[in-house]
This record gives sequence, structure tokens and C-alpha cells, in this order.
Amino acid sequence: MPCGQQESGAAAPPARYVLGVDVGSTVVKCHVYDRAAAIRGSSCRKVESLYPRPGWVELDPEVLWSQFVGVIKDAVQAAGLHMRQIAGLGISTQRATFITWHKRTGKPFHNFISWQDLRSVELVNSWNKSLLLKVIHVIFTVLHFLTGNDRYLAPSFLTFSTQQTSMKLSWVFKNIHEAEEAAKKNNCCFGTVDTWLLYRLTKGSVYATDYSNASATGVFEPFTKCWNPTLCNLLSIPMSIYPPVKDTSFNFGSADSEIFGVPIPIMAVVADQQSAMFGECCFHPGDVKLTMGTGGFWNVNTGEHLFASRGDLYPLIGWKIGEEVVYLTEGCMSDIGTAIRWAQDINLFTNVDETEKMARSIVDSQGVCFVPGFQVSVNDPYLCASFMGLKPSTTRNHLVRAILESVAFRNKQLYDIIVKKVRIPLQTIRADGGVSNNSFVMQMTSDLINKKIEKPANADMSSLGAAFLAGLASGFWTDKEQLKKLRRIEAVFEPQKDSEEYKPAMDTWLQAMKRSLHQ
Repeated sequence: MPCGQQESGAAAPPARYVLGVDVGSTVVKCHVYDRAAAIRGSSCRKVESLYPRPGWVELDPEVLWSQFVGVIKDAVQAAGLHMRQIAGLGISTQRATFITWHKRTGKPFHNFISWQDLRSVELVNSWNKSLLLKVIHVIFTVLHFLTGNDRYLAPSFLTFSTQQTSMKLSWVFKNIHEAEEAAKKNNCCFGTVDTWLLYRLTKGSVYATDYSNASATGVFEPFTKCWNPTLCNLLSIPMSIYPPVKDTSFNFGSADSEIFGVPIPIMAVVADQQSAMFGECCFHPGDVKLTMGTGGFWNVNTGEHLFASRGDLYPLIGWKIGEEVVYLTEGCMSDIGTAIRWAQDINLFTNVDETEKMARSIVDSQGVCFVPGFQVSVNDPYLCASFMGLKPSTTRNHLVRAILESVAFRNKQLYDIIVKKVRIPLQTIRADGGVSNNSFVMQMTSDLINKKIEKPANADMSSLGAAFLAGLASGFWTDKEQLKKLRRIEAVFEPQKDSEEYKPAMDTWLQAMKRSLHQ
């Protein structure tokens, strides 16, 4: 019998499960959760990125759509359930990956442009060196000095990056004539992955995003909670293209019954890092979440206060549920899982589970350092990934240990920045993501920051967070206190070595990082 259908005349079974789907950079996953937040069925499909030109990273919207629908059907089938038993669907998505399409026809003007895409690098460098940006810095520095309002702090040191949506969107309207013409006639729609999926699930009847996804684009002003007209005017992006912004945990309508056989309520859409934060139950100011997946992300719950910081940290909206708006401060690192996967691709090891044993089989990396840099840096486009300190005695074990150590060292760097700049006492640190399964990285990070780190039983926190948010909106779960009781911790890593013991190795690594920069 096809998934989601029942025998004629059979009574509909009660809705006792929620779906959490995570559309990530490398995979699309769906988990079916019961009321105890236990996984009853799962499905996973690999995301195939397209590289039409050097530095360009795209996703085919039709392929992504079919993968999304496929994992939902497969997961429900794997759980041995009917679609009618699903109380709600929560969708977590990679952030800042976007598409534009024609409002009347629904036809995309281009593929999804990934957050990893570098086509705007020249535009970014041009703007960051421009006199106009320097003038903007001066104006907002003065305004911040006169008012003391943090709203003016972020623009006072505004710099653009290739990961932000804003510059790539500007590139679209400069280079894709059809999108530019449609925008002039108010016929162009912009959407991040969540918006496109909502639009497709409802056959065009729902056009929306949520606050967490909007705030991650770099075009949405988190202080005013509006799309930023000043920035859009500056970059010649029409304001008419943006979707309405809704609560994160919210009834967005139902998936069209033709897709799954029954209309499934869509009860939450959320950006992946914010979703992982919610899945980890980091509900209180000072709670910290460390995700180590394709990239690495440190997030701190700053409660109702939005902290703008110079440089390495940036403010985001975590989630909005009714009147509650929770803000986060985030710092990120590229090339965490990417570097480990690359090492596997070149046969440094066969199975990722081997890396921990390989790293522990030697006392140190013998002075070998790994410099991450698979993604072009805006500040240094010449930076590339490299090993330094190679010797005739260097083995695969040394190379693998150097890669894992670089993850822990970068965690230490970002943690120190957070401690220095975030004016909130830090509480529990909770880790998730695929690399959190590596106890060598986890223990070394705990030693370096001298803090206890909790690791959940299931590392797929983005899926769980989306399910939690959907469950709250549908009444499947009652409140956040109930969610906290559902958390299951698999391991706790406590400091075992003095961080000073790592100082020589970290100093060597910092020197290697410095040498690799273009001078």
C-alpha cells in the first residue's frame, strides 16, 4: 500500500507523532518522533551540490524538492506509520541559501545559490574598500556615541561577506535580466530554502519565512525586526521581493493532500543553527550551543537583549513564539566537517570512526599543523588549506591528529572571544553535529576551555529542534519545561588536563595560521 494511504473505510489512527526535517548543506534528513522524543523512523538523502563555475555553489530546486518529499515518505514508512498519524511537520533549513522566482508562474530565475557560493567575492571586496562604506561607518559611530543605542553599533563596523545573502542578491539583479525585469513589475519572489519549500508544499498558497531564517540573511534588521530598506537601497535590491515574516512555531497551513495523500500541518520553520539551539533546550540566557558539522557554530542565548559586537560575533534572532523573542550571539568557523570529509576522500582513513583512535595512538602531531581554508576568505582570498611542519617521519596518524587538533584550537579561539565580548555569565555548554561524536575533539575542547561539555544521545539536534517547535505549535507537547525533561545526555566531557599543557602545540598552530595568511 502506498505510504500515507489506508484501506477504504478504516478509521483514522490518532496523530501521535511529529516530523522533524533538516535540509542541510550535505544531507536532507527526516526523523519521526513520538511523545517521548524518541526516533521511530528515519530517512536520509545526500544533497548534491552543483559547481557550474569555479567558486560557484548551487542546488537544483527540483532535485532538492524531490529529496525533501522523498525523505518524509521514507521516514514515515520506515516507522510503519500512516501519514494521518502525523500531528505536525517542523522544517529546519540551511541558512542564507536562496532562490528567486516569478510570482505568477512559480518558475525559478536560477538555481538555489548556496551560502557557500563565492560569485560575489569581487562585489564584496569592492564594497568593503569603498569610500561610501567608510562614510557609513563614521555616521553610525557618531550616532552610537551620541545615543548609546546598540542599534547603531552594528552598522558602524558593517562589512560584507560572501556568506551573506545581500551581496549575492545584488549580483542576481545585476546579472539575471529576467529577475530584474520581474522585480520592476512586482513579480519577483525571494526565498530562502524554507520559503521555497513552504511555497511548494502549499502549491503557492503560502509565501512566508520565519524570524530565525530572515535574521540570518544579513538583509533583515534584528533590532527593528524588519527587512532593511537602507541596505536594500544601497545595494539596489527592490523591497517588493521579500516574503512576510512569521513566528517560528506557527501554523503555516497544511501540505497539499496530493503530495502525501493527506494534508499534513506545517507547524514550524526554523534556521538550522537556531533549531539546534532549541533542540538542545538552550532556553535560558547564558546557555551555549556548539555545533560541529560542515562548519562550526558557537551560539549563546542572550535572552531579550540583542548584542551587537565588533568583528567575530554577530546577533541573530533565535526564535519568536507569540510575544517571546529570543536573541542569540553567534560565532562561526568554516571547514570543520569539510576538512574531515576531504581527509577521508584522499584515503587518510576509511571510516570516520577511526580518526579518534588514530589521533590517540600518538602523543602529539609531531609539530604538524593543519591550516583550514577550503573556502576563500574575503579578507584573504589567497588563503588555502595546507599542512605545515611535515617531516619524513610524518604518518597518516599525525595528519589526522593535526586536523582534529585544529578543530579544538579554533573552538578555543571562539570561546575566548565569546567570554570577552558577551556580557552574560555562560552556563551549560551543549554540543551537537557529526563531529561531536569524536571524543578526541570533545575532550580536547573541554580541556582547552576548562568547561564541562554535554553531548546529547542524538547528535541531529536541528531535526529535533524543528520537531519540538512544531510539537509546541500543534499542542503535541505543552511547554518548554516538558521538552527539558525529554533531553537525553549520552556523555559529559569534563576537563582532564590543564589548558597550559596545550600551549606549545597551540602556539605552533597559531604561527602556522599566521604564516599562511597573504602578507
